[in-house]
Amino acid sequence: MKTRHTIGGLAALSALAASLLIPLGAANAAEDFYAIPATLPAQNGTIVKQEASSFYLEPLKLTPAQAQVQRIMYKSTDSQGQPIAATGTVLMPKTPWLKLQDPLRPWLGVSERPLVAFNPGTKGNGDQCAPSKRLATGEDYEGAIVKGLLAAGYAVTIPDYQGVGTAPKSTYMARVATGNAVLDAVRAAQRSGLAGLPGNGPVLLSGYSQGGEATAAASELAASYAPELKIIGAYAGAVPANLLEVAKFLEGGLYQAFLLSAVSGIATAENIDLTKYANAAGLAAIAQNDGLCTVESIAPSAFQDTAKYTLSGQKLSVLAQTDPTIRAALEKQLIGKAAPTKFPVLVAQSLLDDVIEPTQTKAMAQQWCQGGATVQFENSVVPTHVGAAAGFLPTMFGFLAARVNGSPAVNNCAAL
Repeated sequence: MKTRHTIGGLAALSALAASLLIPLGAANAAEDFYAIPATLPAQNGTIVKQEASSFYLEPLKLTPAQAQVQRIMYKSTDSQGQPIAATGTVLMPKTPWLKLQDPLRPWLGVSERPLVAFNPGTKGNGDQCAPSKRLATGEDYEGAIVKGLLAAGYAVTIPDYQGVGTAPKSTYMARVATGNAVLDAVRAAQRSGLAGLPGNGPVLLSGYSQGGEATAAASELAASYAPELKIIGAYAGAVPANLLEVAKFLEGGLYQAFLLSAVSGIATAENIDLTKYANAAGLAAIAQNDGLCTVESIAPSAFQDTAKYTLSGQKLSVLAQTDPTIRAALEKQLIGKAAPTKFPVLVAQSLLDDVIEPTQTKAMAQQWCQGGATVQFENSVVPTHVGAAAGFLPTMFGFLAARVNGSPAVNNCAAL
């Protein structure tokens, strides 16, 4: 109990400190932006509204990004095929696009500025965790990667995903809703009117962890959901492709907050009534977790026995395996069944990842290979999920540059 009060106090102090950095009028204006209008446009990817925003690397706001920044709300579709509004950010470097070329083959290369859909990793289910909010306050932990993409000359769009920032609730780990949000963020960015951003230019997808899941889902859905997009490559790192396996891996460990987030997200996406499965303690733990961002969510649920959260007395990962309704909902989120064959993909996974079970990521890559995709699969032995994320960055940036440059894609499917 003391630990919870301490964490709650720190969270409150953090929130107070952040609020002191933002003028009250600006904060209210930002919150008004996330209110969803009664009527949405018919076409997916249509911008509902947009406004000037900002991007800082730290909360003191000493280093504004050299980019035009727009916060956007756009029309998308959820897992049940229903219209939704989602939010995100579009960033355009202020420097001109310099065509990357192979000096031995100068006719290759992309002449139009590419747009990277940078799909964020887990930020938390709370509305305050939305990347479009955290980027503007200098609190986004992936801000340095975004800065690197801008420095390389890419335009960048960053989705908040469904229900983060906007009503009603996050659909964390829901394959279709997440993939759709990514593809519609690309469409919206191309329709944003930012000077120098092509309306139908080359697109790259990139993300790690939840962002890897979003990238992989969007890669599978692109051919049917957004066939007009000119996607030239995708990087998907540490992909939670099989939630049944990931749940077993997370059970009882430090990062059980991600398991609780997934329980809430999939229940929301698939219209599952959690009161049929979770007891009062479980419902309270899920509700608490839903209100927190990633870092502050870890301690309250770490190393807990999740059997105390369920009406049946089963651990969450066991319930996921044995209950037909829950298992069916999780199997709908499987990634790997529909190979992205229109563009090459880079899949990366550390064998020493402490969050994402490594073999299920490789299994996804193998399924894509069997389906005819061009897959560059990269393993590493960099310890921890966070360490591997940093370790794969040079490979990611090299892969994106190679796609822009028109270099032949690596395909090591035969070695998998």
